[in-house]
Amino acid sequence: MRSQTTCLACNRKLEGRTDKKFCDPYCKSAWHYEKKRKGDAGFFSKVDQQLKTNRKILKLFNKSGKATVRAQILFDKGFDPNFFTHYWKNKKGDVYLFIYEYGFLTKIENGKKKFILVTWQDYMEK
Repeated sequence: MRSQTTCLACNRKLEGRTDKKFCDPYCKSAWHYEKKRKGDAGFFSKVDQQLKTNRKILKLFNKSGKATVRAQILFDKGFDPNFFTHYWKNKKGDVYLFIYEYGFLTKIENGKKKFILVTWQDYMEK
């Protein structure tokens, strides 16, 4: 018994398999695109989007390989330090959080929250 008799995207009558939902690949793609555009993104999509945003922001402010930036500047651009891909702990015990190859360390200097930005180095793999 067919559960769906018309294409979800264009409402044309479906022919073929009983579990078919779309009449062709174009309709399938269009339906998924529209669903995503309307904001029906899942958890993994939201996490991926925030990681991409974080990486873009860190890359923007860390052109030389190391920089110090006030936290509020990054927050204003959409940075969220709760989203990261991995971490690295140095010999002093400082924990740098990384978004792919760009990392940051949270510091308080003169009562203001700042981030020390770094890029991943080969020696960090040990």
